[in-house]
Amino acid sequence: MAAIKNIIFDLGGVLLDIDYHKTAKAFTDLGVQQFDGLYSQANANDLFEALETGTISEDDFYKSLQNYCHPATTRHQMQTAWNAILLNFRVESLSVLEELKKNYNIYLLSNTNSIHLSAFNQILLGQTGKPSLDGYFIKSYYSHLINKRKPYVATYEWVLQDANILAAETLFIDDSINNIIGATEAGLQTHCLLPQETIQQLSL
Repeated sequence: MAAIKNIIFDLGGVLLDIDYHKTAKAFTDLGVQQFDGLYSQANANDLFEALETGTISEDDFYKSLQNYCHPATTRHQMQTAWNAILLNFRVESLSVLEELKKNYNIYLLSNTNSIHLSAFNQILLGQTGKPSLDGYFIKSYYSHLINKRKPYVATYEWVLQDANILAAETLFIDDSINNIIGATEAGLQTHCLLPQETIQQLSL
């Protein structure tokens, strides 16, 4: 096994605490039935995949989402429900990134969207005073900006090529087994971060 020179981090569940159940409950309260069938850690239907690959605007996303909600549901209510998934950053984990930068090339690869990016940047600003995560990484790859999302093998291959790094020398850390499987198929070394596990507990 090649020595690790690069580390690619996931965001949600790795550096940022998230709770799918909060968003699922919020949308259920807005009249959405079986929200988990639309969006979960393991699955995203065409609407949410379009949002996460940047192929649908926020306006069109909310218009389509309205069809699943009570007729009187407002855009603000849908936005609040969608952002309920976002909790707090793991500040100690962010501090670990500063140390890892001394020995590794580190990157971020996140399935996200323009709505969540704005929201979690505000959370980060409140917790750390920093307006974005960019300073922690050589480059941040957000699915809606690169028009590609995990767990597709082509996504990892594109990131490796863009970063000019080798898969065999790269460790990918994510909390989703589906994303880990995709990364493994792309030739990366992987670690699936377990619930209650943090990156500062890893031997890096």
